[in-house]
Amino acid sequence: MLAALLLAAAPVALSEEERAWNAPVAPFRIADNLYYVGTADLAAYLVVDPAGMILLDGGLPQSAPLILDSIRQLGFDPKHVRYLINSQAHRDHAGGLAELKRATGAKLLASAPDAALLERGGTGDFAFGDRLTYPPVKADGLLRDKAVLSLGRIRMTARLTPGHTRGCTSWTLPVRADGHVRQALFICGASAPGYRLTDNRAYPWIMEDFRRSFETWRSLPCDLFLGAHASYYGMAEKRAQMEPGKPNPFFDPQGCRAFLSRSEARLRVQAAKETATTE
Repeated sequence: MLAALLLAAAPVALSEEERAWNAPVAPFRIADNLYYVGTADLAAYLVVDPAGMILLDGGLPQSAPLILDSIRQLGFDPKHVRYLINSQAHRDHAGGLAELKRATGAKLLASAPDAALLERGGTGDFAFGDRLTYPPVKADGLLRDKAVLSLGRIRMTARLTPGHTRGCTSWTLPVRADGHVRQALFICGASAPGYRLTDNRAYPWIMEDFRRSFETWRSLPCDLFLGAHASYYGMAEKRAQMEPGKPNPFFDPQGCRAFLSRSEARLRVQAAKETATTE
């Protein structure tokens, strides 16, 4: 166990893809009290209230100082972050959580399956083994499906949507945009990069979990379409379209449904190819 924790804590050089994902971008207001404080493709969100702030996701270990700087650029004090929450316990979304927790003093909340992976620093992952590690971090509380996180007037609801990780957690949040209250949906992950979807001894029920997760996502309002990666929802393009007095481009329920349809279709093709090669 000690060797595994030391491995997870050791710094890991970024791949070329990770460097591109981690390129800094200026923070901005998406709508109402919701802000983007992530990097070029590793999304992180700040929800603000006079009672404090909630920060969703921590990017890579190298993302943490960029996220903290983005919070400061917006005029907020990172010490006012009361809760850290996570969409998925993979290195590119959880790697910065240990430093963010230290810097903010916030409480970290996570689903039980992902909390265990966070505490191991990504070691023993069902798909990646010990290859994508990060500084271990302990959750201060565990989230169940439909748990509501309240802070001032903020009401965020956790929806467990496993598959991408065993405890992958999507979030919903009512946000005022264009003069109306809209429902934001933060999709945790709808892909299986390099995973085995059939006859997976480490995660035998993975396809059943994915099936239920897609049912959950489709059952939820998705007015403001957001997610763990900015590329899920075309963050850069939508940001460029933002103009005072114009409709908010992040209001994109059709894009959300199209993303889910494409993602589910890719999983089915991936599983079918695996089946074909074993027959």
